[in-house]
Amino acid sequence: MKVFVTGASGYIGGSVAAGLLAAGHSVLGLVRSGERAAQARALGIEPVLGSLADAALLAQAARQADAVINAANSDDRGAVEAMLPALSGSGKCFIHTSGSSIVGDMAAGERGEKVYEDETPVQPLPGKAARVAIDTLVLGAAKDGVRAVVICPTMIYGRGRGAHPESIQVPRLIALARKYGVPRHVGAGENVWSNVHIDDLVRLYLLALEKAPAGAFYYAENGENSYRELAEAIGRMLGMGERTRPMPIDEAVAELGESGAQFSFGSNSRVRAVRARRELGWSPSGRTLIEEIARGCYAGG
Repeated sequence: MKVFVTGASGYIGGSVAAGLLAAGHSVLGLVRSGERAAQARALGIEPVLGSLADAALLAQAARQADAVINAANSDDRGAVEAMLPALSGSGKCFIHTSGSSIVGDMAAGERGEKVYEDETPVQPLPGKAARVAIDTLVLGAAKDGVRAVVICPTMIYGRGRGAHPESIQVPRLIALARKYGVPRHVGAGENVWSNVHIDDLVRLYLLALEKAPAGAFYYAENGENSYRELAEAIGRMLGMGERTRPMPIDEAVAELGESGAQFSFGSNSRVRAVRARRELGWSPSGRTLIEEIARGCYAGG
């Protein structure tokens, strides 16, 4: 199968592309520069040079491929609107990558008890309403003859398989610990995020490509931790001990940006990947996030 992957040089897209190639598929990969194109070729990916703003290019690549995996930007509606009509009536699979901050609660580091399953209704805060609307748009394409699927990862960790092997949240926490000489977390750090190993996530994409029904939405998680637990694990890994230091929300916004402080690092994002396990037979087996940190996998992050 020939699969068009957007974000093919990124952390998720590059890892998915590598997984597709290992499974015997061929990959067309959207890349933004000649340098990235050379990296893609070296990995066995046929590069498509352009950006998410190139609507005609995206539509053409989607039509040429047997399936599309959109892993570049969960919040780019224009790219989705360019590709979905090109697939209308084809029965081809279109997998869109969302992100579990759609259930974020802006808790400023306080623990939340709400846990979402795949079919739990989501009423997003204004900062994530546009992302949920894109997810809805994608799922709605099922009625237009597209095998449209949304995969919604949680905090992803582990070394990626592509040109960009680093995740986002954990390396950022490590950088903060090094900057201040002590691990930091927003507020009390009691807020909890579900998480998933990148290798397990790649397996979920492959299973969804193979057999997910049209209109399916899947969370991707295999455990959860509070940000305080992550900070303590980072402290141990860096030889700083388990002492941590809170960041008041105003300082966190200045350090991490509004969205980063409120959603990526300060909210609760607790979900359960019930449907992927039940419907696709997904059985995640990667090391836990705490184990991954303890093994020094992020020592260079």
